[in-house]
Amino acid sequence: MRSNIWKGSISFGLLNIPVTLQTADQDRDIHFSMLDKKDLSRINYKKFNAQTGREVPYERIVKGFEYEKGRYVLVDENDFKKANVKATQTIDIEDFVLLSDVDPLLFQKPYYVAPQKGAEKGYFLLRDALKKTKKVAIAKIVIRVKQHLVMLMPRDEYIVLEILRFAHQIKETDDVDYLREIKGTHTHYNPRELKMAEELIAGMTEKWKPDKYKDTYYNDMMKLIDAKVKAGKGHEVFMPTKEERIEPTSNVMDLMPLLKKSLAASKGKSSATEKAPRAAHKKKAASSSRSARMH
Repeated sequence: MRSNIWKGSISFGLLNIPVTLQTADQDRDIHFSMLDKKDLSRINYKKFNAQTGREVPYERIVKGFEYEKGRYVLVDENDFKKANVKATQTIDIEDFVLLSDVDPLLFQKPYYVAPQKGAEKGYFLLRDALKKTKKVAIAKIVIRVKQHLVMLMPRDEYIVLEILRFAHQIKETDDVDYLREIKGTHTHYNPRELKMAEELIAGMTEKWKPDKYKDTYYNDMMKLIDAKVKAGKGHEVFMPTKEERIEPTSNVMDLMPLLKKSLAASKGKSSATEKAPRAAHKKKAASSSRSARMH
């Protein structure tokens, strides 16, 4: 099923080419869950209200910008769109450059660009123009309320969009301590050693075939995991239901449900425990009242 990351248009001179962005990379990382070594229970990370200590459901979370210490203004999705409607709906081509002039350090994340229905002519026109001129397009796009610098380039029959880092996001070599230390260093080596190194490079030079290179670490790790499963070394991990989940005990308020649950077996003790705080509160209030009258 097609999953649109972004939907809008490429602005190319007077041309407006409706397109969508589709993910080009695959998540092939091995993901591990955090477990408590004591009982193999899952470690959960939740969002809590800083005032009450209670968990906040996703649908109740809003974005706020702190414009001065402790004061926020709320911003919603409509506000982001209103900020610059054109920026959120178009890929604005600003320049055309040679691919060889773009520093690979700037490359960040690729996407496939797909034409929307009826936009094929403009799409393929841009693709073929890029191929014929051997150029790539530099543009800007807003994805999820953040503006990105991007590069549009032809790849086989399609157009690929590569998100680029802005120049200020790359460290200059002088900002890297070790590189700064070795700058200007001259190491002496035998000319014959250089010649042998050149011959070694020539002997190992191949045509670039990305499919040739495999993630051997991923394959080896999965074999190890499969072997553990087949050897019966798997463990059942406790997954509490919503009702059983323990609330965090960051303050006195959060302790009350736990105390009540722990003392439920002893009705008398539970009753006494509930009355004691109320009596103490009345006593404290009375004491405060007497103190106020004295003053």
